[in-house]
Amino acid sequence: MAETTATQLADRIDEGAMDVVSPSVADSTATSRLPVTVNKPTPYTFDLGNLCAFDPNPLPRSPDEAALTAIARDAAQALINQLLTTCEAKSTSEGVHLVLPEPITALPREKPIPTEKPPTKWELFAKKKGIKDKKKEGKMVYDEASGEWVPKWGYKGKNKEGENDWLVEVDEKKERETGEAGDARRDSRAARKERVRRNERRQRANERNARKKV
Repeated sequence: MAETTATQLADRIDEGAMDVVSPSVADSTATSRLPVTVNKPTPYTFDLGNLCAFDPNPLPRSPDEAALTAIARDAAQALINQLLTTCEAKSTSEGVHLVLPEPITALPREKPIPTEKPPTKWELFAKKKGIKDKKKEGKMVYDEASGEWVPKWGYKGKNKEGENDWLVEVDEKKERETGEAGDARRDSRAARKERVRRNERRQRANERNARKKV
């Protein structure tokens, strides 16, 4: 694909009040168009990454609407001239576009900086006691009985070990205390669900305490 020059790119832009062509052309041949060259006592500075042109020249005293429009038009014309002469032009299936450089002007954030999440009750306790977080391990664990890697939690997780065994050992001590053989599978499943509910209650309590401190 042939490289698109600045003049070819300008020809693709719709015609209007602003004549967008290469600044190498001195003036427009059409009398109805404004000149493409912009001469100012103090040159413009540009931030092409943000599509900004900065005009350090002072405004006239008590400018009217026509004067402000002319100043804005000159700044926009100078910005487009700078874009066409310094930025790389590429032609794709979607059309012709310019590759802008990185912005150099720091702009304010659209949204406020996120507030720091308050520490949980456990985090405060761990900091007080000097307890450090353990290194996080993977989600899989080796099952010596089956010789395979299985998930720690969830479907066929290690935490459900023994719940689906076809044969389980009877707890003799519990049988003597209650007078019943009991169901080890059911007890293991109930204990696991109770641990989940207890963790959820602690999490909700930590969230309530964090909201109270804000």
